[in-house]
Amino acid sequence: MNNEKRKLPPEQCEEIIGILKVRFEKNMNRHKGLEWANVQAKLENNTEKLWSLHEMETTGGEPDVIVHDKQADEYIFYDCSAESPKGRRSVCYDREALESRKQHKPENSAIDMAADMGIEILTEEQYRELQQLGNFDTKTSSWVKTPANIRKLGGAIFCDRRYDTVFVYHNGAESYYAARGFRGSVRI
Repeated sequence: MNNEKRKLPPEQCEEIIGILKVRFEKNMNRHKGLEWANVQAKLENNTEKLWSLHEMETTGGEPDVIVHDKQADEYIFYDCSAESPKGRRSVCYDREALESRKQHKPENSAIDMAADMGIEILTEEQYRELQQLGNFDTKTSSWVKTPANIRKLGGAIFCDRRYDTVFVYHNGAESYYAARGFRGSVRI
């Protein structure tokens, strides 16, 4: 995507920063020891990533800071919506899976949507890390980055939380369901 399209007008920049600040302050358990002023400075200096956070927000992801990678000096945001983001459901896993469907194709794939948004789909490890901060996907499920050996055989993996436990499942990569979407992350 053209980088010019990945810029928000100043009023939208202010709006998304305001939304993220409120969420940050309401959920201090997700980022103990971090200060908003430092996060905001990073956001203001990285408009393309701010655009990605806006995309996460408008598709229902409710992004929030999860950790500060001190070595890279980057803040990492994850989708923290209670359920898999509404604007990213009913998608198969990737482009290959989408093209393999002969009929009843979904409109998009998780991997393509994430790339278009400038975010990364969560790995299983990141998904489990998120679940340490709350109870997510108790009614929905989320595709996670699938290891190449599983994908090569036509499968893809997804996760959810049931019975106070995080489960990892498999499905054909071409499958899609109204209650399955994907969660992403972005580093700023």
